[in-house]
Amino acid sequence: MYFTENPVLQRELLVNLRTGRAFVLLAVYQILLAIVVLLAWPADERLDLTSSPPSARRLVDLFFLGQYVIASLMAPSFAAGAVTGEKERMTFEMLLASPLKPAAIVIGKMVASLTHIGMLILASLPIIVLCLPLGGVSLFEVLAAYLGLIVSVVLFGAIGVACSSYFSRTSASLVVSYLIILPLVMGGVLFWRSLEGSGELRLKLMLLVVPAYAITAVILLCGNAAGRMLYPPDIGSEGKEVIDPELENERAVGLVIQRDQFPDRLFAPPKKQTLMADGANPVYDKEIHSEIFSQGTLMLRLVIQISMLLAIPLMAWLLFSDVQRCGWFVVYVVVFNMLVGPVFLAGSISGERERQTLDLLLTSTITPWQILWGKLLVGLRISFVLTCFLLWPLLLAAGLVDSYWSNWLSVILMFAIVLMVCATNGVIAMFCSAFSRKTSVSLITTYTLILLLYSFPVPVVSLLNILE
Repeated sequence: MYFTENPVLQRELLVNLRTGRAFVLLAVYQILLAIVVLLAWPADERLDLTSSPPSARRLVDLFFLGQYVIASLMAPSFAAGAVTGEKERMTFEMLLASPLKPAAIVIGKMVASLTHIGMLILASLPIIVLCLPLGGVSLFEVLAAYLGLIVSVVLFGAIGVACSSYFSRTSASLVVSYLIILPLVMGGVLFWRSLEGSGELRLKLMLLVVPAYAITAVILLCGNAAGRMLYPPDIGSEGKEVIDPELENERAVGLVIQRDQFPDRLFAPPKKQTLMADGANPVYDKEIHSEIFSQGTLMLRLVIQISMLLAIPLMAWLLFSDVQRCGWFVVYVVVFNMLVGPVFLAGSISGERERQTLDLLLTSTITPWQILWGKLLVGLRISFVLTCFLLWPLLLAAGLVDSYWSNWLSVILMFAIVLMVCATNGVIAMFCSAFSRKTSVSLITTYTLILLLYSFPVPVVSLLNILE
């Protein structure tokens, strides 16, 4: 029932592996790994293969780390829509009414979403075979790397499925999954680099320690998702009913958003009790007061708490202890906006298509320009306010550390960079939303374009240097 005769698993495998996206993704994955190998290939004219050249070890390590980061970023894109996709297609209640056990549904969804990633990992074997003859790495390290990669992908897939059970929209599930997975990916990279040169130790840890903790976390996450499907709290209207914010705050654990108080009203103003003023944009008024948080504030509360939890140690280390590296804190803020900012605009137009209200909106007296800038300003407002919550430590450091006063122009430029990043990410997200039929497709496309925009210049410059 769980694997051999699971209709959910069979259906998901057929749908995922027969689409044109599967073949395109396989080609893109191989091209990205080939670029990583090309950039890290030793530039020496002659290599002494008997002495394990350090350039060869650097090549293999960079290949595995590149594959680890790419596969980790892909895993949530498949798993984060496992349950929310059923809610968006209005088939969630039908699935719960089937004779399948909740655990079988969760396992089928997760295994099907990770099968494609597993195929991509296996497809990378020919590339690593080309690198092994250079030396510098043992067979134990190769086994440890692939075992750690598979275990990590399974864990990240379980995180995506668990987040999917808590939300009604794939975009919200995907963003929270990325926020949880990102520090784990960074920790995995640092852990692998710290054990450089210890192949047997890497293999022992990857064979005994890491799988034990990862499997335990996977069981707990899948059990939690199955428990929510056994007693679903969001049943009714396919899980799309409007949530009462006051009742949600009463049941919330941790951060509570008070929409009538500062600074919460900057990004979540309360619903209007009066009529709109003459000449006001009805799209902006409706989006900012009702539509954005009609499905509740769980995603927003998790985003704020996770981002602040990660920002506190970075603030203490980069802004106060190691002033010379304060720019990395701005990098963290930029990465945060890259993950969170697009979610508020990636569904601005595609969401209207999914609700079948775009035709009604276009036939109203509101001009297309008013529709676009109304939705754009709402998304940019929320994105900018949430990002500014992470910039206050920089203002605090500027007031307490003398080094920032002597470089006040650099501090101003840091704020300007964050502002430009917010605007750029928002415009890209709305552009993708205008051409996508589904919000999930729009969000994935936005992330892909943003990643290419910020990371593509680096390999291009490195490739040009190699060719010279």
